[in-house]
Amino acid sequence: MGSYRLVKLMAEDIISEEALECVMSYVDDPRDRSVVSQVCKKWFAIDALTRKHVTVAFCYTIRPCDLTRRFKRLESLKLKGKPRAAMFNLILEDWGGYARPWIDEISTSCQCLKRLHLRRMVVKDEDLAVLMRSHGHMLQAVKLEKCSGFSTLGLLAIARACRSLKVLLLEESLIKDEGGEWLHELALRNSSLEVLNFYLTGLESTDLSDLELLATNCRSLTSLRVNECDILDLRGVLEKATELEEFGGGSFCSSDENAAEENKYENVRFPTKLISLLGLTYMSETELPCILPRACNLKKLDLQFTFLSTENHCELIRMCTNLEILEVRNVIGDRGLEVVANHCKKLKRLRVEPGEEEGIDDVQGLVSHRGLSTVAQGCTDLEFIAIYVSDISNSALETVGEFCKNLRDFRLVLLDKKEQITDLPLDNGVMALLRGCHKLNRFALYVRPGGLTDTGLGYIGKYSTNVRWMLLGFAGESDQGILQLSHGCSKLERLEMRGCCFSESAIASAVLNLRSLKYIWVQGYKATPRGERLLGMSRPFWNIEFTPPHMSSEGQLDGDIIEENPAQILAYYSLAGMRTDNPESVKLLSFW
Repeated sequence: MGSYRLVKLMAEDIISEEALECVMSYVDDPRDRSVVSQVCKKWFAIDALTRKHVTVAFCYTIRPCDLTRRFKRLESLKLKGKPRAAMFNLILEDWGGYARPWIDEISTSCQCLKRLHLRRMVVKDEDLAVLMRSHGHMLQAVKLEKCSGFSTLGLLAIARACRSLKVLLLEESLIKDEGGEWLHELALRNSSLEVLNFYLTGLESTDLSDLELLATNCRSLTSLRVNECDILDLRGVLEKATELEEFGGGSFCSSDENAAEENKYENVRFPTKLISLLGLTYMSETELPCILPRACNLKKLDLQFTFLSTENHCELIRMCTNLEILEVRNVIGDRGLEVVANHCKKLKRLRVEPGEEEGIDDVQGLVSHRGLSTVAQGCTDLEFIAIYVSDISNSALETVGEFCKNLRDFRLVLLDKKEQITDLPLDNGVMALLRGCHKLNRFALYVRPGGLTDTGLGYIGKYSTNVRWMLLGFAGESDQGILQLSHGCSKLERLEMRGCCFSESAIASAVLNLRSLKYIWVQGYKATPRGERLLGMSRPFWNIEFTPPHMSSEGQLDGDIIEENPAQILAYYSLAGMRTDNPESVKLLSFW
């Protein structure tokens, strides 16, 4: 039966309420759910009863009690707190994003909750204790990603309360180290763990015997990402974790002074089922033979923190013929990307981050338009590209638009180097990319002044048919650019901009034109002293937060470096009204 016919029958009440509930249980996409729930009150009620997972993209857009009042049978909840800019230290440290109001509501009202994911939020040990008292016996997944405010004592509460935990993820969270007892308790009390991730948390009191005990007791452990531990010391863990498919975080920095000379790492054996190898730090050419036996099986590989040269990258990647996800630094060079294009035909996600450029041959160790063009032609199944380039051309972007028809997420940053780039602006290339990649829903372009004109912004507005999230850096020439963009982008929900030349009045007008916009963050624009011209974007349920320019300091070892952070705007729809936990330095212009 066609979807139109099914919807028609449902709308005419030919299908019973019980059957409708069964049908709705198979509708997983949140946007489809949102559309369905707006058909009539009956569909709204059935959506509320059958929805199992909700993502709140910004924790201040709704009151916790309103969410739980509507969705009484939630089994999974994901909450995002601070804006993405917090990851780059671009917003005030005490800006907000506190988890406690949500934890209190979850503890009393979400009786079916089994999975909780908090991202970029401030979580206290007391919050975790409250959550464990109410839900510890039923939680199967706890993810505290890029969070702060808690210690290993909070983790100890999780380890003691959760007996059926399958996922514990703490990646990139700032955790105060109060001892490693949490890991010992987790290994003793929980045998169902499948994923453990405390990568990039800075925890140093990890007892490797506890990791071995966990690997022994948790026979279903398939993913393990640890903090910086020497691979030699992890051999026992790797031997016992026979079901391991993903491993990350180990270090090739042996405490044994003779380890490098004797190449003791040659005795390291990774599990036979391993298909993902991530975040191996300090690995150099000497240790490369350790992973070569597993290379042909790898589907995901992260080499961002290694000491591998361009030639080492080429040697390894030639053997990774089943690779689907690759994350590297730009030391891979255009030559390395050529190897990727020739040997990794199944590649779906590519990330090329900037690295230390000192001592790197510019010809081999930097990525340019040549590497982007090559990989676009060779890896036509690519769905995600995030790349930092030292040089770019319109023809490279045109190539992406021509060959990467499955691309859903494209992000390009032009490094701020002194070299003169002759093929700017990128207006025509951007137009060709957006016209060719019809599935694109996330788009980021961070260039330098002159890299994209007002005409280019007009092309973005016209051809970003399905783009819902957008980041622009140093784009445009005048207010006309943002105004031209705002007459298109019909589905744009989240917009982030840095270093733009637009006035407050133009930004306010653009926001009113972008009918689907739910959230905007801007840093660096033509600001007035108090942000008074932002009033032009006022509307019901729309909150505006203005942060005036402020000074910040960095570098505690060599003396403080004082920097001025430009003014910022954060505006978003909210059913919760004006938030009250903001610092005094943030002035709220709230219209609700």
